[in-house]
Amino acid sequence: MSVSVLICDDSNLARKQMAKTLPPYWDVDVSFAANGVEGIDVIRAGKGSIVFLDLNMPVMDGYQVLDIIQKEQLNALVIVVSGDIQAEALQRVTALGALAFIKKPVTSQQIETILINYGIIEKDELAQAETRLMSLQAAEKRKTDLIQSIPETLPTLGNELTLSPEFRDALQEVANVAMGQAADLLGRLLDVFVLLPVPNVNVFEASELTMALSAASEQATISTVCQGFICSGIAGEALLLFHDSSFDDMAKLMGISEQDSNFQEKEILMDTANILIGAFLQGFSQQLNVSFSQGHPSVLGQHSTVQEMINANNFRKQKTIAIEINYQIEHHNVQCDLLLLFTEKSLPGLLNSLSYLID
Repeated sequence: MSVSVLICDDSNLARKQMAKTLPPYWDVDVSFAANGVEGIDVIRAGKGSIVFLDLNMPVMDGYQVLDIIQKEQLNALVIVVSGDIQAEALQRVTALGALAFIKKPVTSQQIETILINYGIIEKDELAQAETRLMSLQAAEKRKTDLIQSIPETLPTLGNELTLSPEFRDALQEVANVAMGQAADLLGRLLDVFVLLPVPNVNVFEASELTMALSAASEQATISTVCQGFICSGIAGEALLLFHDSSFDDMAKLMGISEQDSNFQEKEILMDTANILIGAFLQGFSQQLNVSFSQGHPSVLGQHSTVQEMINANNFRKQKTIAIEINYQIEHHNVQCDLLLLFTEKSLPGLLNSLSYLID
């Protein structure tokens, strides 16, 4: 009898990748959900005895799903699969009854090991299935040797700078993992829990950049750090928009003296930028299998509006691919926005580096 499996993740790409990591011999009936509300409906319908659950989702996140499963005593064994690798995230999902926690990206071996360790798959069943699988693979190889394979081509974008759903989803998923790594570093350094959103991926005209930055930071005044990065075929800049109302709480968390307010604020700004930008770019580049050369971070403005910051700096005049992430520290008035802006000419390089994720 097949096992009902639910994969709950807001990323279509992540759902596909998760499904591919399930043991091919495992007799399962797989359902998918794009957010927690859909996921709970599937579980209540009895189609999610094993659940692979993301944490950062719109409408209802993974924590809320776990809370409902626990309160309603729903029949579901939950394995959390998330880019949020903070130690406190692990503690929270464990307290809410999660069976296991795996950080993205996952591998088939990790999934198989967990399923065996928790008795979901028996070792004898594994051995028998592997024998059957080897026979099937041999037969498939003989079949494919008889026909000419058709090479897969990368999606084309035409003359207009647009993002295909597959490319957008892949870029969002890679950003999600890098975002979690940066939050984990900040959380460990400050001994806090960082609240994470779903990253936004968009294409902006030059005229739309001001609106995009304004939307990312509704704060009246911000302080901004910029850092450029480049590798073969990919170039851009990272902007950290630090909300001015966050300085007092961040100073306390960092243990910085209030004797020199100007130095204190610049130190906080640069330290936060170094942590979030550096960790994000490292996690991002590792997944793309590239190595970024990073310029020196510079302060674009302090205590200014978005429009003032735009006017005072020479931003590019062409279209840009943007990743937007909002970081907040739980129980503290600390909020900042990280924007990764890629040049229009970076699109082929990004697409090539992400091709392993795109079917």
